[in-house]
Amino acid sequence: MSDDLTALETWLSPLLTRLEPQERTRLAREAAREIRKNQTKRITVQKNPDGSAFEKRKPRDLRGKQGRIKKKMFMKLKMARYLKAQGNEQAVTVGFTGRVARIARVHQYGLKDRAGRGAPEVRYARRELLGLSENDLEIIRDAIIGT
Repeated sequence: MSDDLTALETWLSPLLTRLEPQERTRLAREAAREIRKNQTKRITVQKNPDGSAFEKRKPRDLRGKQGRIKKKMFMKLKMARYLKAQGNEQAVTVGFTGRVARIARVHQYGLKDRAGRGAPEVRYARRELLGLSENDLEIIRDAIIGT
């Protein structure tokens, strides 16, 4: 992944230096929106950037729980309210904001956290919510070439 980003950066830098700052900003915002859209789609289908499926939740006894049991993870987390895309002439940023950023970080890196106040600490499975796939890199390349 890091090698792909380095190769993309070396390929794009001469092309980006030829653009005016306003054009770079517009291009960065457009790329950020497209990357966010792809991240949202990938989170919806519960896939890591490499194409593997998210590790399933641990089974729980939900016999006493009233109402509907939600099966998919991160359905609210992927909303544009929480998953922000920003771009300026220097950088493109796609990431989580607010209180959900902590939840996303715990799942992204497979850290320990408490499910609720007073609950025991649990190590969560690693589920990469953010990451560039080959499809995302293609979108960036096409956006640059199209300008």
